Amino acid sequence: MSVWLPTAPCTPDACVEPGRAAAAVPRAVLRLALVTALVLAGVVLSPLGWGSPRSRGRIPAEWIRRWCRLIVRAVGVRVRVTGAAVPAGGVLLVANHVSWLDIPLLAAVRPGRMLAKAEIRQWPVAGALAARGGALFIERDRLRALPGTVGRIAGALREGAAVTAFPEGSTWCGRAHGRFRRAVFQAALDAGVPVQPVSLRYRLLDGGPGTAAAFVGEDSLPASLWRVARTRGLVAEVEVRPVIPPGTHPDRRSLARAAQPAAAEPAWTHAALVVSALVDPHERPGRPRAGTRGGPARLLHSPLR
Repeated sequence: MSVWLPTAPCTPDACVEPGRAAAAVPRAVLRLALVTALVLAGVVLSPLGWGSPRSRGRIPAEWIRRWCRLIVRAVGVRVRVTGAAVPAGGVLLVANHVSWLDIPLLAAVRPGRMLAKAEIRQWPVAGALAARGGALFIERDRLRALPGTVGRIAGALREGAAVTAFPEGSTWCGRAHGRFRRAVFQAALDAGVPVQPVSLRYRLLDGGPGTAAAFVGEDSLPASLWRVARTRGLVAEVEVRPVIPPGTHPDRRSLARAAQPAAAEPAWTHAALVVSALVDPHERPGRPRAGTRGGPARLLHSPLR
């Protein structure tokens, strides 16, 4: 992987706190079984064109929204959506990136074509589902491919599709956010379409941070699925922020800055959390020190500076 690719300092050991009240194992297993059944149903129905522009309308968008909400609810996460409806027609939907839950949550707001790294195409089940849903796969390792990728995104936007992207380029734990990268916003400028920012937050019912939802660092998808299924009272808050109309920002830099969400907490607080987990192995008894899998250099190479 290229060294220029964006990274986050977050790791499961440093940032992720399991829910204070864990759901019983049988309940967690039932939740995962329901999620599996829903995903398999999506794979079976995806050839009907539920996300492809060529087959637009064969499966109503409202059905897709409900299916995505069902996936999130099936794993035990409550959903709260605030803000106005996303505009119709071509629109670039951008959000901060915390969890694999972000994908069905944004599709529940407005189904669209997901911007995804090329490796996802090879994933079992999820890769086929993403491809049939019209995902735009990008090769993040190849800078030379970037202009062509921007052109494909702009083409999809001109056709009236919603394109969903996570401009941070990496997942963060939700305590802090990364900087929005500018390239994808050039596609919105070229196509002359609005940008719809969305802020995603995960909390517990008591108001505490729901970092159990975070899918960061060297975390594996099975481990993350199990952690979310075992967490009680996890709430996903989806804030649809005011749309940014075309022509209101002259370049992609200012457009990216306008779409950027406010940091969840001061950068220095998050940096201190990561560093303390790295240097103090006694803080979490019985758990490996943060960075043992990713290395200290990865942890300390933080864009928060």
